[in-house]
Amino acid sequence: MNALTAVASAAFGSGLYLVTFSTARWLNRLDLRFKITGFVVTGMVLCAVAVMIAAASRSAIFGFMAGATLTPSVHRWILRRHQQTAS
Repeated sequence: MNALTAVASAAFGSGLYLVTFSTARWLNRLDLRFKITGFVVTGMVLCAVAVMIAAASRSAIFGFMAGATLTPSVHRWILRRHQQTAS
């Protein structure tokens, strides 16, 4: 298992989570027809990216999953911290 590949994939997974999170927030403001289409396309892109990473190597998929798994909790912590500082 290549450690550098796992770390790079973790960063990519983290970035992909943040892009997907922002996309979902943006899609929620749209009309229902566009929202459904957008979520379907976003899901297909996420599946395609996951398959490409899984085909790359085992260390890449472990790193990607670690990054995508750890990012939501860290992102929530950062948002809470900014809200506490602002108040």
